[in-house]
Amino acid sequence: MTALVWGMIGAGVAALVAGLVLARTRLRVATGAGKLIVLGPVFEAVALAMFAAEHFLDARELMGIVPKWLPEPLFWTYFFGAALAAAAVSFVVWKGVRWAAAGLVLFFWIIVLVVDLPGLPKGMHDRFFWILTVRETCFGAGALVLAASLWGSAALVRVGRVIVGAAMVFYGIEHFLHPRHVPGVPLEKMTPDWVPVPVLIAYVVGMVLLVAGAALVLRREVRESAAGAGLVLVALVLFFYLPIFLMEMHTALALEGMNYVGDTLLFAATVLLAG
Repeated sequence: MTALVWGMIGAGVAALVAGLVLARTRLRVATGAGKLIVLGPVFEAVALAMFAAEHFLDARELMGIVPKWLPEPLFWTYFFGAALAAAAVSFVVWKGVRWAAAGLVLFFWIIVLVVDLPGLPKGMHDRFFWILTVRETCFGAGALVLAASLWGSAALVRVGRVIVGAAMVFYGIEHFLHPRHVPGVPLEKMTPDWVPVPVLIAYVVGMVLLVAGAALVLRREVRESAAGAGLVLVALVLFFYLPIFLMEMHTALALEGMNYVGDTLLFAATVLLAG
């Protein structure tokens, strides 16, 4: 594996260990679905730490995503890497979380505005364009729920939950239309042939996302629905994407495999934050 992949693994493991240790008090006082909800910021921190490491270790590759009209693309790549790292630290130590969450809303929705939406004319009929655009919108909405709950804005909490729930419903439908693509965030990668019952896995994940997403939109059993769907997505990371990564770790697909782990974990965290 490359130093880049090892760096992402190291950052993620460090955030996970520190997050679990420092969340012990909040875990002890939480009950029922609340215990899973408490883990949402920890999983968010793990994914953010992984992607922050990628921004620093693969900056010259990632700076190609920066819009051409922005000067000094390398600076912005490092800047956003530092922002992701700062948010991860905030979620781990549970200090300044309201500001970190608000910053993540801006981060993800700026990506939607300056990276995703300018491609709308060409991507109008490309389902992967919509999957990616919905992904960043959903990630921002999950952070919005956390920020709004800490700032005491019930209206913004509802807005964030509706967006996350609608994204879950959209992805759930995609699982039934294209069950051979990898589940969770249904991107272009096809499920490897060695994975058992791939279509059944897609249908189960799709049904969970449909039901839980509808519950978030309709404000029915919100915490239980978010916790249940989040648990399924975390299990998907552990028993689906990690094995895929381990199979690919000594190939040219190692970075792609690591990104799928981080991406799906971030989606799981987003769903839990919406609870």
